[in-house]
Parts: sequence; structure tokens; C-alpha cells
Amino acid sequence: MPELADDLGLLSYVVTGDGPPVVLVHAGVADHRMWDAVVPALAERYTVVRYDLRGFGGSPPPAAPFDETDDLRRLLDHLGLDRVRLVGASWGGRVAAEFACAHPGRVRSLVLLSPPWPGYDWSADMIAYDEAETAALAAGDLDTAVDVNLDMWLRGPARGWDEVADGLADALRGPVRTSLVHQEAVGAQSRDTPAGDVTALSVPALVGIGRLDVPDFQAIARRYAAAIPGATLAEFDGAAHLIALDTPAELAAVLLPFLDRT
Repeated sequence: MPELADDLGLLSYVVTGDGPPVVLVHAGVADHRMWDAVVPALAERYTVVRYDLRGFGGSPPPAAPFDETDDLRRLLDHLGLDRVRLVGASWGGRVAAEFACAHPGRVRSLVLLSPPWPGYDWSADMIAYDEAETAALAAGDLDTAVDVNLDMWLRGPARGWDEVADGLADALRGPVRTSLVHQEAVGAQSRDTPAGDVTALSVPALVGIGRLDVPDFQAIARRYAAAIPGATLAEFDGAAHLIALDTPAELAAVLLPFLDRT
């Protein structure tokens, strides 16, 4: 993968296809490969840019304090991209939303798939998940911490493992492990960026949610769709939290018409 080297280390990225630029930002338990099944359809019409956030995939943890919104700006500057269609999943959705708020002139349209909401009052189930992950990491049991995350974010609360497509858990296990190994280092260097005002966004926006996702995130998706002026809500029947993994064809079928219109 190509790399953008800077004073913080480096960002790994990959560019596929030809046409207007679309940037995909991965979830906080994945890396750029979570989009593998969606990219071929997009790349027929667009230049698709994917990258690994610092501490994920091929991007090492940062060497100094950093801001993920600023990282995205650095990457766009490096690639000579002035204005892009921006798609983010889960934590990557929050990065995309903050970037759109901070740099509205650089975003042509915005897609948020299962993004978190800053300061959200999480349910007991979400708190229990966080406590289980924290306990496993404190005990040095990385395997259990990985399983906790796979169970929450891939399987989800509404289905059994026999309903998850073969191979997805094995494919995601490595990226989840990498994210957990680097979690403390990334957290120590991450700068808290004030939340942007999504109600002030004026770009076309699409919010996506899986019907099998955690109830908190289903409520959050509806909050985003109501808060962003003119936003559209798309629901995916066969998906939990990671829509691009569960239902890539259905996601591409929704993304392409939206991106084409914008």
C-alpha cells in the first residue's frame, strides 16, 4: 500500500478506479479492507480512496498528539483532492461527520453508516460490553477481548453466529486484534476535538443503519437523519453494525444512486 509519511508517522492508503473521488473511512474495529466487497461496484464510476486510521491496519500508532479530522485533511491534500464524496462507517462515520463540519467546502456529499453520537447516554447492554472488553484487556486476555468485539459488532444482538456469513469472523479477527493492541497508544495521543454541529451541514447526506444492529445505534442513526437538514435514512434488513461486511451488494445499490445524484 502507498504511504503518506508525516511528522506523526505514516498513513497507509489505497486508491482504486477512475472518476470523481469517493473516500471511505473504516470502522473502529476494522481497517480499509472492510470495504473490499463494496469497492468494485464503486470503482466502475469513481476513484475510491481508502486508508487506515492511525493504529489500524498498516498505519502505526501516532508518534505525537493527533486529530483524525486533520489526518483526513492531510491525506486529501497529499492526493490533490479538493472536494470529495465522503463515506464513513461506525467510528469512521464520526470522523466523516466531524470533517464535514470542520471543512464543509471539501465535502460534496456525506454518508454515515452506524455512526456514534458524542456524549450519547449508552444502554446497560453497551456498558456491559465496554466493561467486558476492559476486563479482558486488564487481564491480558486479548483473545477474549477480540471475541467480545466480534460478538457485539459483527454478530450483533439479534442473531446467532449461524446467521453470520461464513468467513466474516475470521476476516475481521485480525483487524480487531490490531485495533486492541494499539488502543492504549492511540488513546494517549488522541486530541479531543469539539463536536461539530451537524444541524449546520448543508451537503446532501445519507444515514445508514442495520436493522440487526444494537438498539442504541439504531436510535442514533435516526437522530442523525433528523438532525442533518434534508438527510435520508436507509435501513438494511440483513445487516448488523458493519453494513459493508453483511450486505455489500445492498449497500452499493443504495450508495451508487446517492453518489451519482451528488
